Amino acid sequence: MRIIACLLLLGCWFGGKAQTADAAPVHRAIKKMTDIIVHDVFSPPVASRTYAYISVAAYEAGRHASAGYPSLVNRLHGFTTVASPQAGKKYDFGIAACHALLLVGKAMVVSEDSIQQYDDRFMAALKKRVPNDVWARSKTYGEQVAKDILAWAAKDRYKETRSMPRYEVTDDPSTWKPTAPAYMKAVEPHWLHMRTFVIDSAQQFTPPVIPVFSTAKGSPFYEMVYEVYQESKALTDEKEAMANFWDCNPFKMNVKGHVMFATKKISPGGHWMNITALACQQTKADMVRSLDAYCTVAVTLADAFIICWAEKYKSNVIRPETYINNYIDGDWVPLLQTPPFPEYTSGHSVISAAAARMLTGLFGDGFAFTDNTEMEFGLTARSFPSFNAAAAEAAISRMYGGIHYRPAIEYGLTEGTAMADLVWQRLRVK
Repeated sequence: MRIIACLLLLGCWFGGKAQTADAAPVHRAIKKMTDIIVHDVFSPPVASRTYAYISVAAYEAGRHASAGYPSLVNRLHGFTTVASPQAGKKYDFGIAACHALLLVGKAMVVSEDSIQQYDDRFMAALKKRVPNDVWARSKTYGEQVAKDILAWAAKDRYKETRSMPRYEVTDDPSTWKPTAPAYMKAVEPHWLHMRTFVIDSAQQFTPPVIPVFSTAKGSPFYEMVYEVYQESKALTDEKEAMANFWDCNPFKMNVKGHVMFATKKISPGGHWMNITALACQQTKADMVRSLDAYCTVAVTLADAFIICWAEKYKSNVIRPETYINNYIDGDWVPLLQTPPFPEYTSGHSVISAAAARMLTGLFGDGFAFTDNTEMEFGLTARSFPSFNAAAAEAAISRMYGGIHYRPAIEYGLTEGTAMADLVWQRLRVK
C-alpha cells in the first residue's frame, strides 16, 4: 500500500543521544487530518483549533529526537503539564509523535473510524521496523502525550460555545445578513470566548473602524462598496484565477434545478498548513524541524482566527453582496460564494499575514515556492517569490471574488502581522 510504503521512520531512538528522523510520516499524518477536516466540513475557526492541538501533541511527543527544542509547557495558555519519556530508555519519537497527533485528531473529528483505521495501519507498519519493546514504549508515550493534550484542550471553552445563544439576525440595514444560495446561519459567533494560545485576549489587536454605513452615493461607505462592484465588472482571467485559487470555502453550496449539494474544499488555515508542509519538504527539514514549523504556524493560525472572529461579530459589517443587491444592482452575483459570517475584517487577510510572518521567520524572506495545495480541487498551482507575496495575493483575491472591501483586506493584513509579531517574540525569541 502507498501509505505503508511512505512510512519509513528510521533512527529517532532515545537512549542517551538523540538522532534526526525522516519527516515523511508526519507530513502524511497532517495531510490525513486535513482530508478528514475537509470531509467533515469543519468551519475555518474549528479547523484551526484542531490543527493547533494535533500539532502541539506531535511536537511535544517528537521534539526529544533532536536537541534544542524546548517544551511549550507554561508557554501556551493553560498548558501546564505533559508526559516525559523515561530516561535511559529507547524510543522512536516519530512513532510517538504521529500516534499522539492522530489520537488527538480522532477525538476532534466526526470521522473517528477513518483516523483509527489510518493509525492502526501506521502502527502495524512501523512495528515491523523497530524492536517490539521500542515500538510498544513509543506508542505508549504517544498515548500519554495525547491524553495530556486532550485534557488541556477540554478547558479552552470550546464546549461552552456550543451551547451559547444562537446568533440573531436583526433588521439593522448596516449589519450582516445570510446570503444565497443556502442562507446559512452565522458561523461561530462566540469564537471570541475561546481561550487564546499565545496572545493575551481576543480584543488585543483591534483594527481601525471602517467608514460609517451609508447608502448615499458619494459617501465613504458607498464608495468602498462601489469599488468592489467596479472590480467585479473588470475582472481579468488572472484575477479570477487568484480568487478561485484562494477561495478555500468549506461551505460552498451548488444549486442545479431543485437540487442543492455541497462542494468540499480545504479551509484557509488548512491551505497555510499545506504551505508549511511544502516549505518543510523543499528545505528537506527533518522530523523535529517540521514538527516545530507545523506547531508554530498552527497556534498562530488559531489565535489569528480568534482575533478576526471577535472583530467580525463586534463590527458586524454587511457583506458586499447584500449591499450591492439592495442599493446598487439587484442582479449582481459575486464571483465567489459569500461565506456565512460578517465581513470585517477579512479572515484570509488576517490569517495569511500571520502565517506568512511565521513562515518567513522560520524559512527566511524571499523563500520562493510553488503552491500546489489546490490542485486536488481542480485548480492550477501558483508560484510565489515569498510567503508575504502569497499572503498579499490571498488577501486581495477576496476583493476580486466580490466578498470583501479594501479596508477589511488592508487592515486585516496589518492586524495579522502585528499579532504574529507578538507570537514570534513570545515563542521564538529567547
